[in-house]
Amino acid sequence: MQCPKCGFEQEEGGAECARCGVIFARLAELAEGEEGLYRPAPKPPAEPAFRWQELLFEEAGELTPAKFWGRAALFAVLVVWGGRLAFSSLASNRVGESFLHLVNLPFHEAGHVIFGFLGDFLHTLGGTLGQLLIPAICLGTLLLRQRDPFGASVALWWLGENFLDIGPYVADARAGRLMLLGGVTGRDAPGYHDWENLLGRLHLLDWDERLGALSYNFGRLVMLAALLWAAELLSRQWRELRRSQAGD
Repeated sequence: MQCPKCGFEQEEGGAECARCGVIFARLAELAEGEEGLYRPAPKPPAEPAFRWQELLFEEAGELTPAKFWGRAALFAVLVVWGGRLAFSSLASNRVGESFLHLVNLPFHEAGHVIFGFLGDFLHTLGGTLGQLLIPAICLGTLLLRQRDPFGASVALWWLGENFLDIGPYVADARAGRLMLLGGVTGRDAPGYHDWENLLGRLHLLDWDERLGALSYNFGRLVMLAALLWAAELLSRQWRELRRSQAGD
């Protein structure tokens, strides 16, 4: 056999090396200990996969009765107000005569300014983009950063309402009957109507009423989805509130 330490060849069965005197059993114990020192560390447990349910239905912060009932009251307002707007016809332009139209209008005009640096086409489209981007940004901020899914559902409702607001404007591209900012209509001031310009450039003027109806109906669906989301949140929070009160 060969000594593991010095390599000296010697007879089998010896307890120690005839040259260096190392004890074979002790050397074997040391070798086993060194192997143990270099064993790979166990892998950390895998982090649980991200779940959309947590994002959509679990929020940061404490739920209090005041917060819940405030949300319930706001939900009732959105149901009634949204219903009045969503069940009105495209031709009636009820949404354009509502208070929310005055809220959306500054964002529409700001969009013209912000996107105006990107060329004439985007300057014209920027008004519509502006009034859609603001509620979309609110939605993303409330959901991803603030972890406030109920607030995000309200922002989604507002986004849907903006699609309602845009619908009659798109549908009016050829007729030019709607009163625009400045006290004129599209007929009174050719080239002043955003969607007359946009659809004209795209050779889609004949599609104005269909595109307007598409925006209007899409807004209805978005508002409905927002209300269903908010209703599910309130249902979960009501059960949580009752459990916490029962525990007290």
